[in-house]
Amino acid sequence: MNGHITREEDFDLYALGALDADEKAAVESHLLSCADCKRKLAEAQGRIAALGLSAPLVPPSVQAREQLLRQIRAGATSAAPSRSETLPARGARDTRPGGSPAARRWDWFFAPAFAALLVTAGLLWVQNVRLGKQLEGLRASVQRQQRQIEENGHLAHLLSAKDTVTVSLEPMPGMPKGAVSVMYNAKMGELMYDGWIDPPPSDKSYQLWVVPMEGAPISAGVFNPATSDEAHWMTKVPAGVTAKAFAVTLEPAGGMPQPTGPKVFVGPVS
Repeated sequence: MNGHITREEDFDLYALGALDADEKAAVESHLLSCADCKRKLAEAQGRIAALGLSAPLVPPSVQAREQLLRQIRAGATSAAPSRSETLPARGARDTRPGGSPAARRWDWFFAPAFAALLVTAGLLWVQNVRLGKQLEGLRASVQRQQRQIEENGHLAHLLSAKDTVTVSLEPMPGMPKGAVSVMYNAKMGELMYDGWIDPPPSDKSYQLWVVPMEGAPISAGVFNPATSDEAHWMTKVPAGVTAKAFAVTLEPAGGMPQPTGPKVFVGPVS
């Protein structure tokens, strides 16, 4: 693994011991030289530890208890202590390290089960995070599609309206070449830019302006065509504003609140 670990869930899977041998070796090799990934792994290990501590205690089933008792009886029969061994006094509690053999066998029996439960819970948590990201992506896709449907509806309305006008913008001498028009409906307060222009310099942007009957020009969009391909977009004209002309200017990259650069295309609303 030459680059950073790209899948965030791999940190959690490594902490759970759920990666296969090749993936684990690749992660460990990368961790030798990457402090950032070491930090992310430590965070993942902390999350998994917190997950284990938060798991509720589950009482054993009757079948598990019976199986444990059978193991205890079998172990007691095969490994009974000799009388020469020092035994606790009758009735006294066994205070030796580890407690009674039965208690130790209880721990041995349930430790693997608890570990498996912890790994399963961790895997489910990782899967839940992954599904959450997928759901977030699907929601964003649905929102984009919804916006596209709404825009198509506005466009169809704009194109079919009898009072929609098409304004052809004329190129200014010495400016970049292109072909630009604006479809405009004053009653609807909407316009659509349509056209192509040669790409601007790297430190410049094109900006479309609505020139109102009164007042200062209003920005209707900033764009940076990378090729001569046609561009289209729709935008609203502020309420109460009637356009008398449209213009495209060459501005500093990102656009300006008011026109500062030379006019590239200009067209009056007839």
